[in-house]
Amino acid sequence: MKLHEKLSLIQSEFKAKKSRFNNFGKYNFRSAEDILEALKPYNQQHNVYFTVSEKIVLADTEFPIMESIATISDGTDTIQAVAIVGVDLNQKGMQMPQKFGSASSYGKKYALGNLLLIDDTADADATNSHGKGTINRTIQGTGKQPNQKPTISMKNIDQAKKFLSNGGLLKTLQEKYIIEADALAILTNG
Repeated sequence: MKLHEKLSLIQSEFKAKKSRFNNFGKYNFRSAEDILEALKPYNQQHNVYFTVSEKIVLADTEFPIMESIATISDGTDTIQAVAIVGVDLNQKGMQMPQKFGSASSYGKKYALGNLLLIDDTADADATNSHGKGTINRTIQGTGKQPNQKPTISMKNIDQAKKFLSNGGLLKTLQEKYIIEADALAILTNG
């Protein structure tokens, strides 16, 4: 069987559990380590092996650019998928190794996801109705809607910054929270 046929079989069979929980965003997610652990049985079953390599491809900028390459090989042929991530050197609250480590983890996860066609349609963001289709009534005495989104303001922005520095997406925050304009400006500009 050719490598592209083996990869196609693995892509259709592969499942990696979302074994991690993000307390700030209140959702489960999978890490690069979770994906690699779930791949181990396929190595022997299909006589292939997976690797992930990384390199800095652009260092002379405000944000170094890291390239992560996920590879499947059968000893003769290889197929690769790439993910590109920036390293935020201005991220507050993290030591330099943590800044690169966070970008590395993010890049590995997305390179593997690209190679394996990991579908996140069952993710909390994909299945959450965000209050649509619910009964529109207020909680007695508060004037608030029962499914009203919480707010990110300058008072609680640190958790949002941490979420983003760990590879979270601003889009995810915008879907789950009301972000005040001054907080959004800071989150957008780092």
